[in-house]
Amino acid sequence: MVSVAEASSIVFAHLFGPSVETVGLPDAINKVLAEKVMADRDFPPFDRVSMDGMAIRFEAWEAGRREFFIEDTQAAGVRQKHLKDVQNCLEVMTGAVLPKGTDTVIPYEAIGIKNGSAAVLTNDLTKGQNIHGQGNDAKNGDVLLEPGLLLSPAEIALLAAVGKSQVQVFSFPRTAVVSSGDELVEVEAKPEPHQIRRSNTFAIQAAMKTLGWEGTAFHLMDNKEQMVETMKKIAETFKVIMLSGGVSKGKFDFVPSVLEEIGVTKLFHTVNQRPGKPFWFGVSKKGVTVFALPGNPVSTYMCFYRYIKPWLLKSVGVKNDSLVARLAKDFSFTGGLTYFLQVAVKDEDGKLMAYPIPGGGSGDFANLKNVTGFLELPEDRSAFVAGELFPYIPFRNIV
Repeated sequence: MVSVAEASSIVFAHLFGPSVETVGLPDAINKVLAEKVMADRDFPPFDRVSMDGMAIRFEAWEAGRREFFIEDTQAAGVRQKHLKDVQNCLEVMTGAVLPKGTDTVIPYEAIGIKNGSAAVLTNDLTKGQNIHGQGNDAKNGDVLLEPGLLLSPAEIALLAAVGKSQVQVFSFPRTAVVSSGDELVEVEAKPEPHQIRRSNTFAIQAAMKTLGWEGTAFHLMDNKEQMVETMKKIAETFKVIMLSGGVSKGKFDFVPSVLEEIGVTKLFHTVNQRPGKPFWFGVSKKGVTVFALPGNPVSTYMCFYRYIKPWLLKSVGVKNDSLVARLAKDFSFTGGLTYFLQVAVKDEDGKLMAYPIPGGGSGDFANLKNVTGFLELPEDRSAFVAGELFPYIPFRNIV
């Protein structure tokens, strides 16, 4: 048996080598950027009007002028116009280029317009106000985005702004998500009293999709010969295999022996943790990475977020900052192992407070509906005091 720290170290020592693909901009969301993205011009590319109103020359205001004849209108998307007389003004729209000869924009709220002139209604004016200066955000040639960035809608907009209709991203490994057990039936089926519907593969696939990662589902019955035959085919096609169930010490827990029989080398089996103790991890000579997770739903879920998600992100260079949260109430359990406590985390005055919601054990996946993540409590203690900080593994956003 290995500790949680040892298990993490072993998993992270066997990262996959991602390939690079080119995708269209609409398909880049949730992908990981594989190239540097540079500014192809200044941002903004001109002195940009940031509020609707009137553009003036500030020196006229300083000289005491308070009413300005409106020479013309500068709309967004129109070539730059020129103020002919510094005693006058130009009407300007948000997003328009600042007219030549002007240096200050007065918003409509601070002026009154009558008979083609704009009267200033405020004494609070600053030179250069309401102007987004050329190059203030970035200069031509600046690096805007670095490889290893998980692309959100904000980055998609930035890619569009620099003219990248296609972008290089890292390809995630082709992955099989495999459940096992005679007790499991299809979601659409009406289970017999001794059966349950399959749910773990759906949970894993859904968790993968939040990362832009796809998985193909399979199911194995508790027949070792059939398992060997099917797993051989899966291992020939997929680079990552995630199994759920069949890894404990029961009479029909064939997964560990099947994996070794098809050429997957065991790197550890059983981790000093709760839930998820029977967790099995190994790799094949052909580079197939195998995560064999316990079948209890909470164990499967926790192991994905504690080990597999960080492994994927680390493999493609995504910075995955660790979080901590404060235990909101005293908590205790029988020590000797790392305990992943189900918690509901709330932001209270800028502090993440973790409220224990232990549930009915690793089989109680219904309890997860009230939970935002897991608090990692160390193995060398059994009593924990409210206010203490511990690592926090989230799987749901705080609202």
